[in-house]
Amino acid sequence: MAEKSVKLSEEKLKPKLFSVMKNYSGAQFAKDVVAGIIVAIIALPLSIALALASGVNPEQGLYTAIVAGFIVAFLGGSRVQIAGPTAAFATIVAGIVATDKMDGLIISTVMAGIIMLIMGFCRFGALIKYIPGTITAGFTFGIAVTIVIGQIKDFFGLTFENAPIETVDKVTEAVRCIDTFNWRAFMIGMISLAVLILWPKKLEKIPASLIAVLVGSAIVKLSGIEVNTIGDLYSISSAPPKFTMPDVSLSTVRAMMPNAVTIAVLASVESLLSCVVADGMIGSKHRSNMELIAQGAANIGSALFGGIPATGAIARTAANVKNGGRTPVAGMVHSVVVLVILLVLMPYASLIPMPTIAAILFIVAYNMCGWRNIRNTLRTAPKSDIAVLMVTLIFTVVFDLVVAIGVGMVLAALLFMKRMADVTEAHAWVDVDDEDTDPDNIALKKIPEDTRVYEINGPMFFAANDKFRYVLDESDFSVLCIRMRNVPAIDATGVEALARIVKRCEKHDIRVIFSHVNEQPMRAMEKAGLVERVGRENFCDHIDTALLRAEELVRNV
Repeated sequence: MAEKSVKLSEEKLKPKLFSVMKNYSGAQFAKDVVAGIIVAIIALPLSIALALASGVNPEQGLYTAIVAGFIVAFLGGSRVQIAGPTAAFATIVAGIVATDKMDGLIISTVMAGIIMLIMGFCRFGALIKYIPGTITAGFTFGIAVTIVIGQIKDFFGLTFENAPIETVDKVTEAVRCIDTFNWRAFMIGMISLAVLILWPKKLEKIPASLIAVLVGSAIVKLSGIEVNTIGDLYSISSAPPKFTMPDVSLSTVRAMMPNAVTIAVLASVESLLSCVVADGMIGSKHRSNMELIAQGAANIGSALFGGIPATGAIARTAANVKNGGRTPVAGMVHSVVVLVILLVLMPYASLIPMPTIAAILFIVAYNMCGWRNIRNTLRTAPKSDIAVLMVTLIFTVVFDLVVAIGVGMVLAALLFMKRMADVTEAHAWVDVDDEDTDPDNIALKKIPEDTRVYEINGPMFFAANDKFRYVLDESDFSVLCIRMRNVPAIDATGVEALARIVKRCEKHDIRVIFSHVNEQPMRAMEKAGLVERVGRENFCDHIDTALLRAEELVRNV
């Protein structure tokens, strides 16, 4: 463990691109080019849709994919990360643009980039784990809800009398203007939604969002029905990204600091989560601090060249991996292809119907909301975790992300301190001599052959999650015994960590035994279904019983 900690602290500040090029081949280049082209086609309608949801012109979404996508691929700490505009920023950007115009957005994004650069150079990448998963799940679901509410107007073809900014006000305005419902817009929206849902079941290789755009545009153009298109509401530009310097003042910097911190935290969390997902898909290990530096530089570049905040996009990164991308070259190709599309095909974007854009964003919101995770948390997590999740979710929808994350973190910290106080006990020790007087010391026990015993000490909660990853570094044994006599408490993340260990053991045909599980961890594991999965007969009240059970299982292998 000490060696692992040293390696973690000495993580290289070196882009993955420079590492992978040592053994780069022509065959891999061909795969990267194909993957980059496919991801660019996926990114095209998504970037336009997310730009419109953010309250900016459609080409600014493409600027983000071009500039930020290239910088992250070139400097990033992941082999396959694809960066660009994402749904997580839509409501934040829309709010900033509505109140502080583009200059406020540029300044906020540049400041956020600087914060991420500092975090990377100070090697703060590992500190992201101190944001509980319940807060991440809460604000992610909340953002999905705000995106859906924001698209009701275009999907139903409503004509608003006012231009509300807050989510609650948008709901009120939609109800007030329901009599302006346009059945033609609704029809186009439903057709687009049907394409987005049904198309991937038949031809997954061709992005459903592109087909929805083509079908919706063709219907509106050929039939001549009255439905708002992008060209009706926005001016379309096919000009390449250009350098823009905003008017900066000390008062503006002070005013934009909360927005900058929110963008920096959100971009860091989402990017590193995307890296973790990608690592699992390709069996690699990203460099978190280098990724933060790349994301910081990318956001600065995106803002100064007309784009909006960017982060690692999990769906586009997964598409890159599935189509053969294995190096940052694929991400760079993706950016170049988006640039070519911008220069050549951007004028045709004026034909895209707004209900189709709304349908695309409905699917984006559904894919990002993580409703299964929310459902499982509500079913299995302690009440304190559920409280943090629901408060963060509600505050994200009713107020904004800055307030939601702040309140969520404070609540999580308070509940954690209460949980630790509840399980702390004080007792006197009587020293007989300097020798070990603990009869249950594992060093004094005979461990059956083909068996491994691991003892976990201390509470299993979100900040200690990475300490349990080493348990299955090896798999050349038949029985794993996990001793938990010194685990007084466990939260949802800790239960999830144990579930991952059990799942990996099942994959390698390894039987799992738990020894001396205390009351609160046992209740949490029972609620999550882990006890039933492992088998109640494999939960022993003492290490001696557990070792006898292990010996029995080894004999029966």
